[in-house]
Amino acid sequence: MTLGVLAVLGMAFTMFAGFWTDWLWYRSVHYSSVFTTTLWTKIGLFFVFGLLMAVAVGVNIWIAHRLRPPLSAMSMEQQSLDRYRMGIAPYKKWLLLAVTALVGLIAGASAAGQWRLWLMWVNGVPFHQKDPQFHLDVSFYAFDLPWYRFLLGFGFAAAVLSLIAAALTHYLYGGLRLTSPGARATAAATGHLSVLLGLFVALKAVAYWLDRYGLAVKSSDFKATGNWTGLRYVDANAYLPAKTILFCIAVICALLFFATLWRRTWQLPVIGFGLMVLSAILIGGLYPAIVQKFQVQPNEQAKEAPYVQKNLKATREAYGIDDAKVTEYDGKSDAAADQAKLRSDADAAASIRIMDPNIVSPTFQQAQQMKNYYAFPTNLDVDRYKDKDGKEQDTILGLRELNLDGIPKNNWINDHFRYTHGYGVVAAKGTEADDQGQPVFTESDLPAKGDLGTYEQRVYYGEKTTTYSIVGGPQKEVDYSADNGDEKTFGYTGKSGVNLDNPLNRAAYAVAFNDPQILYSGAIGKGSRILYNRTPKDRVEAVAPWLTIDGDAYPAVVNHRIQWIVDAYTTSNGYPYSSRTTLGDTTADSLTAANNNRAVVAQQNQVNYIRNSVKATVDAYTGAVKLYQWDTQDPVLKTWMKAFPGTVQPKTAISPDLMSHLRYPQDLFKVQRELLSRYHVTDAQTFLTGSEVWQVPDDPTNDSGSAVPPYYLSMRMPDQSKQSFSLTTTFTPNGRDNLSAFMAVDSDPGTSDYGKIRILKLPASTTADGPKQVQSLFNSRQDIAETISLLTRGHSKVEYGNLLTVPLDGGLLYAEPVYILGGSKLKYPLLGKVLVSYNNHTAFENTLDEALNKVFGVTGSTTPPPDTGTANPPSSKNPTVQQALGDAQKAFDAGQQALQKPGGPDWAAYAKAQKDLKAALKRAEEAETSAGSKKGT
Repeated sequence: MTLGVLAVLGMAFTMFAGFWTDWLWYRSVHYSSVFTTTLWTKIGLFFVFGLLMAVAVGVNIWIAHRLRPPLSAMSMEQQSLDRYRMGIAPYKKWLLLAVTALVGLIAGASAAGQWRLWLMWVNGVPFHQKDPQFHLDVSFYAFDLPWYRFLLGFGFAAAVLSLIAAALTHYLYGGLRLTSPGARATAAATGHLSVLLGLFVALKAVAYWLDRYGLAVKSSDFKATGNWTGLRYVDANAYLPAKTILFCIAVICALLFFATLWRRTWQLPVIGFGLMVLSAILIGGLYPAIVQKFQVQPNEQAKEAPYVQKNLKATREAYGIDDAKVTEYDGKSDAAADQAKLRSDADAAASIRIMDPNIVSPTFQQAQQMKNYYAFPTNLDVDRYKDKDGKEQDTILGLRELNLDGIPKNNWINDHFRYTHGYGVVAAKGTEADDQGQPVFTESDLPAKGDLGTYEQRVYYGEKTTTYSIVGGPQKEVDYSADNGDEKTFGYTGKSGVNLDNPLNRAAYAVAFNDPQILYSGAIGKGSRILYNRTPKDRVEAVAPWLTIDGDAYPAVVNHRIQWIVDAYTTSNGYPYSSRTTLGDTTADSLTAANNNRAVVAQQNQVNYIRNSVKATVDAYTGAVKLYQWDTQDPVLKTWMKAFPGTVQPKTAISPDLMSHLRYPQDLFKVQRELLSRYHVTDAQTFLTGSEVWQVPDDPTNDSGSAVPPYYLSMRMPDQSKQSFSLTTTFTPNGRDNLSAFMAVDSDPGTSDYGKIRILKLPASTTADGPKQVQSLFNSRQDIAETISLLTRGHSKVEYGNLLTVPLDGGLLYAEPVYILGGSKLKYPLLGKVLVSYNNHTAFENTLDEALNKVFGVTGSTTPPPDTGTANPPSSKNPTVQQALGDAQKAFDAGQQALQKPGGPDWAAYAKAQKDLKAALKRAEEAETSAGSKKGT
């Protein structure tokens, strides 16, 4: 008895601990209204629908018991059941309560899980757009129809369970007879069961009526277009009238079942039910098949074209691609064009990134990790920052986050009390590398310093911070190591997390985290706070469970604080005529294949409407979460803002500093590009032929076989006057490798063109090279192959960076950085070469400028020698210059020898040689300048 009581108390406290810690967490982030609204909605649905189900089943059991025949009228078959009746007689009230409670609990739990449907239905706002078939507002399909279907499903469950319970009760008490001669059921049992069957058939009639509207959001396979949503010819001309006829038949059949209350015979209801089943087969199945076979297939394009046009319009509206601007583009430049002008235009067309954020993370790690307990994410981020001259530039950056795997010794105190946070931002120019191929850092060292100014550098919340920490108490935290090696300590002063001063809180967290040391550890004292749910995605998803979170949160320094910026989406699966897509499949590319952390939350959800309606921020120090309304017209967001008032701040609350770091989200762009591969066509006949179908090419820089990811870079489209921060991608024809289109979306929220999609469509007769062909061209060039072979001698490897595409004067410029990953000594990639291709001209040089100069056949910018007043330069007999030039030649030779070592390039020696070469050339220049000045004097 004692053990049983303790077990019950233990289970009760475990459930309480989960509830209590959730409440404390939501209160700590100031989103307690989300917790209470969700909780009370679930509780309300649980009790209402659980009670309805329990009452429905219980009342029918009670009625069946009340309608039992007298014992004297029972047959021999029923008399054999006496022992069962006698066995349950003393407990029949408790048995009734147990049965009704069980079905009530199951039904209530199922209903509680539909809290989103309820909140959308009760708070739904109109779209002010009507479907083309029934002319109902889209909100009916997005908010109302799902709730009606749930109610219908609940009604079917209640009718079936009540029918089963009533039939069993009638059988047990003699109302039904299976083997006895004579009538199989008493008149009372016949009437009772007929009413229940009538209710079931009536619900089926309602289902037929709702199915009519369901045709507008029904998915089907359409040979001509693949995935299809909405009515086709056979739906509008066969299924729709069939559903209406079946509705009428079901209503008549239900009335016949109800009529047994007076007729006391099942003859007519059974005939009616059989007619309904037969009609469902003939009218609902055979007739549409005949229409499809003999009316649609012989002239499919003409029959389906009006419905395809509706699908085209709805899909483009639902995914926000209806304003995409498609422009014809030659794809080939004039061969006789001014090469010098082309070279100048190339600089103006784009700020070409030679630092690939998806490759250089190990280089950041090597140069800026500082301590093993720090780490950078696998994929860094691209943002825009101003340099010291106030010029905006594309910047690669990442946070130095906490890495518990690298701490000197793992134990409970170290893991949760001493090592609690990362430190600082590391940033580098996206368009430059130094003479050793390393990034040119604009923010570096520990503590970080550089172009970003002063800001709170401690990172308590980040993508790698997945465990809890206890801060602010008597135990000091490791902050960072000073230049002299001294380890600095720190005590958290923020208000984040949950206070552990209360013994109840400590006990609850000890149970919730299955960590009893939280309850009795002496390291926890006054002021101790527990931090958890620390990744940006987890925090935003928790405070806004109705949002779908983008797979790539990125950090930015905003108003002297590190803020994680998280893009969030509102979605729906009920937009009529809009084709569906699976988020996980559509947003997959070569980066998500290599890094699962970038996958979309709830990624297998199917949707046919999506908006980037919310921009969220998470403070890296305090963990504070803020949600901002971004799409002010989105009815789905307005619905959720009604359901959770006060949780989303207006768009006007976004500060100018934060606004400058917002960008167009990658996952939305990937969804849109997937749809635009088919839905760039606006003509139904062309769409049906499939002649204009595109595909997203595979990433040619690796062997993953996955789609090429979209790339951020500052570039200028042909109709733009200056560069704009953009997100870009390419398309190829279905089943071919040549380029069919280039797509870019303006990602700079500071401009009126933000979100504008521009597509450059190449003529079908043009065979412009696509990404795979350009990569093959790079690999097949003999001079490039020889250089690559030289660079990969020994244990060195070549790693290709992002292959960027830039429209330039009617043609397409391709640029790709090539990184060298050394053997046993060098474990991180350095920029070794840059590949550039334009108009079938290819260059493979040390720097981007050199490659562009070679492709366009022009020389680079040089500083003219000083005017000496003589025909011969003064350096011709200057011994200092001669000595410097000799040293330069030696340094150059040493660098070449370092590259050609049998065991692979010696990059340390090569770097030293390059440094010596630079110093020697500088001495020569200074000596020459000095000699020229003296000669002039």
